[in-house]
Amino acid sequence: MEWKEIALSLLMGLGLSACCGLRVFVPMLFAGIALRMGWLGVNEQFVWLGNYTSIAGFGIAAFVEILAYKIPFVDHLLDTITTPASIVAGTILSASTLFNIDPMMQWTLALLVGGGSAGLLQTATTLFRGTSTATTGGTANPFFAMVESTIAIVASIISIILPLIAGIIFLVVSFLFFGGLGGKDKVS
Repeated sequence: MEWKEIALSLLMGLGLSACCGLRVFVPMLFAGIALRMGWLGVNEQFVWLGNYTSIAGFGIAAFVEILAYKIPFVDHLLDTITTPASIVAGTILSASTLFNIDPMMQWTLALLVGGGSAGLLQTATTLFRGTSTATTGGTANPFFAMVESTIAIVASIISIILPLIAGIIFLVVSFLFFGGLGGKDKVS
């Protein structure tokens, strides 16, 4: 695999994995559908993502997850479950897009890029939801959950169709949100 192909695969994995930080099963569902339709190439170990059983399971799980996040306080309970699940799902999706490279490199990159981006976004949304609950008593959480779900859907589609754009958007948003790679020290 050429470095350009690896970079494009990583960007696709980055975009899909970041979406796992918003909704674990939405990017899995879209990746499965894209694979089934022939729009997505994956490592041969991950063809199961595109079988009908997986797609149906991801679809049901995504539907339940989206609905459950609209219920205040249930959303916090879900965060305890979905934080590790998002890292696993992000790693799987990132690894699935990398093929024809050494397995050690594949899984190392998948964990760093996929698991890292999913975990980063999941942590950010968990902190944001906590702030929303503290300031609004949870009444704004369903609105924010709808926004997160919409972003997860749209960004999953963009990640498959335009992975370069999705990767750049994730990097720019991360840079802006977290104040750069190392964060900014603020002096009062």
